[in-house]
Amino acid sequence: MRATTLLALLSLCAACARGPAGVEMSGNTMGTQFSVKLATADVDAGRLQQEIEASLAEVEHMMSTYLPDSEISRFNASTTTEWYPVSGEFCGSVEDALMLSALTDGSFDITVGPLVNLWGFGPGEMVAEPPSDENIAAMLNSVGYEHLHADCSRPALRKDIAQLVLDMSALGKGYAVDRIADWLEDAGLHDYLVEVGGEMRLGGHNASGRKWAIGIEVPRSDQRRPHTIVHLTDTAVATSGDYRNYFEADGKRYSHTIDTRTGRPVTHSLASVTVVDDSGSRADALATALLVMGPKKGMQLATRENLAALFLLRGEGGIDERSTPAFERLRAT
Repeated sequence: MRATTLLALLSLCAACARGPAGVEMSGNTMGTQFSVKLATADVDAGRLQQEIEASLAEVEHMMSTYLPDSEISRFNASTTTEWYPVSGEFCGSVEDALMLSALTDGSFDITVGPLVNLWGFGPGEMVAEPPSDENIAAMLNSVGYEHLHADCSRPALRKDIAQLVLDMSALGKGYAVDRIADWLEDAGLHDYLVEVGGEMRLGGHNASGRKWAIGIEVPRSDQRRPHTIVHLTDTAVATSGDYRNYFEADGKRYSHTIDTRTGRPVTHSLASVTVVDDSGSRADALATALLVMGPKKGMQLATRENLAALFLLRGEGGIDERSTPAFERLRAT
């Protein structure tokens, strides 16, 4: 599970509360928590909560590797290298992921699952020490997005390697916020903040008629406070960080952020990356990719692709900040 690296500047209730300032809902999903805040109280809050939870359950039963009967788990369990029928929605999400893998030269790769498990960050048992070089090298033979194919006209997926498995955790929460936000828009609710495990999508304005205030966390495991606050509307925000999900062995820290090209956790100074994008799933995936790429290559790609991205690095004097021109333009509005 990825680190939660964003804080919404709003108060959450255990289930649902309504009042003159709007409606807030929260609950559990995908091994984490979700929250929805609406700027209006003129809704059936109980029915809305049920609809949101049902939609999130559908995403979980499509993308969760922790559920043995989920769509992704069934595909992973298959050892055929023939076309494997899947739902159109799942196929579309995989197709989008493959395009992002190509864009980032494999820094984002949904076939990372075997390496995630090998390092103890998957649904299996945790590990107390890093795997051997031999085990890493052997596992690298079972990963690689170029060995996965999607044909959504069928719709179906195909893998070249029978042992290839998928892990959608690097975009699943972003996908979930898109799904909920789209449902709210279709229902005529345009002023909202949807958050799942730290990934967000924002629409319209808050109850005060202002843009939503979002705090981007200081990337430290011993505290939770905003490094900076940005005011946003009609967009999605995702952060990927290396400072909450990790283990230590022989005085060295191993992050859950794994580069499929090396088979190992990243070791550079980049602690977190925040991406602002129209799509929650795209922002989620790109934040992961830029974190894997590191401060230099990540900044080069983000600038070239005109991405709104904030990079927080560990420096000798504390946290250093770097941002793309697109992110600075957001700050100025």
